[in-house]
Amino acid sequence: MGETWKGPLEKIDDFRFRIPSTYKPGMRVPGIIYADEKLLKDIVHDKACEQVANVAFLPGIVKASLAMPDIHWGYGFPIGGVAATDIEEGGVISPGGVGFDINCGIRMIRTSLQFEDIKDRLKDLAQRIFSDVPAGVGSEGDIRVTAKEEKQILLKGSKWAVEQGYGCQEDLECTEEYGAIPGADPEVVSERAYKRGKSQSGTLGSGNHFIEIQVIEQLYDSSLCDALGLDLGQISIMIHSGSRGLGYQVCDDYTRSMIHCLDKYHINVPDRQLACAPVNSPEGREYLAAMKCAANFAWANRQCLMHLTRLSFEKVLGLSWQKLGMSLVYDVAHNIAKIESYPVEGKLKKLCVHRKGATRAFGPGHPDLPERYKQTGQPVIIPGDMGRNSYLLAGTKQAEEETFGSCCHGAGRVKSRTEATRTIDVNKLLKELDSKGIVVLATGKGTIAEEAPLAYKDVNDVVNVVHNAGIAKRVCRMRPLGVIKG
Repeated sequence: MGETWKGPLEKIDDFRFRIPSTYKPGMRVPGIIYADEKLLKDIVHDKACEQVANVAFLPGIVKASLAMPDIHWGYGFPIGGVAATDIEEGGVISPGGVGFDINCGIRMIRTSLQFEDIKDRLKDLAQRIFSDVPAGVGSEGDIRVTAKEEKQILLKGSKWAVEQGYGCQEDLECTEEYGAIPGADPEVVSERAYKRGKSQSGTLGSGNHFIEIQVIEQLYDSSLCDALGLDLGQISIMIHSGSRGLGYQVCDDYTRSMIHCLDKYHINVPDRQLACAPVNSPEGREYLAAMKCAANFAWANRQCLMHLTRLSFEKVLGLSWQKLGMSLVYDVAHNIAKIESYPVEGKLKKLCVHRKGATRAFGPGHPDLPERYKQTGQPVIIPGDMGRNSYLLAGTKQAEEETFGSCCHGAGRVKSRTEATRTIDVNKLLKELDSKGIVVLATGKGTIAEEAPLAYKDVNDVVNVVHNAGIAKRVCRMRPLGVIKG
């Protein structure tokens, strides 16, 4: 996927490696990569390590430029990159540190169903969801909104969807930021972004976005499983989607407009894809307000997708979603910048935390968590590929101390989409998945090739690193049964 990394990489311990700040003149902090020797073999064959070093140039960056074990090459920041900047010290915000699919994220739903209850209806359930949920590039949903309503979505996020009858109050409590991040300003979102998002509420994106029916196959912490209402053999569902065309356009608009900020604010970065502005500048504030709009759109979108999935289960199984126990475990954002407070050199500082292809992982007792998760820590959802496993973990205090309360967001690619399409035999892959009892439905065979298990690191290896490094704690493991792809 790129040239082999030839720069310095110092082993801190079995799960952490350092790029020293002396590697490049201009680095303000070191880079720290969470990985083991096995994962490192793939990581160094990518341009991601160079990007970790480049992020360390950002004005105001504190502690380190961090990378999670699912790290791979991205736009400006690596995917799997985490960086926090000190706002009072001229800390910047960079659209490249959030990504094009703003608040791409994932939610996990538990059910009261066991595998035995649905094994004979699995194909019906997958087909029904595939039929009921619009999916793929440019797909449009049945949830149509006026221009005035769209602005309400950008302000209210998931709350807008619940007000329309697409869910319940409990869903909001189990969503990061309660489904809407304050401070969104619909007036700073371009007309083109509005146009692209207008008919995409309740639609599943293309690429790695999915709805997946799963079964819990291993419990790691029975007390946490009990607290979260999870058990062996139980059916769960994951929904992975983002802000669709609206979020992409917001990022596109601001990555272009922020390039002039590099000269205006005398910012020196080695890659123009790291275009940024001080958080407290007019440009920084405007991007943050637009990003929040796209984030809220994404939360509303996943809430609508969950509503459609619940309806699909109702149609096939003939019971209400409430009687099927289809309640939300949690929803986490993957591509976002958040203003959060952390101690830096003994002082509590207000930081702009960029998480790009990384998820929040707050530990027990964190004030931003709802009461129900104060004891357990925040649920952390890490999906794998459609042929292996996905995980539920819990955030830790150690993550708050080490990684600004952050963890990895998935398995991470080892083959580009182009390479996967060129090298993977789709028909053979579908037969292999079928032999494992996995039903796969997608809008095109190209998506299946792009998303083949061989295109990804093994999520089991990735989760081992974050668990053993102490930044998230394994709760349970799921395997896929039915996969719906965009």
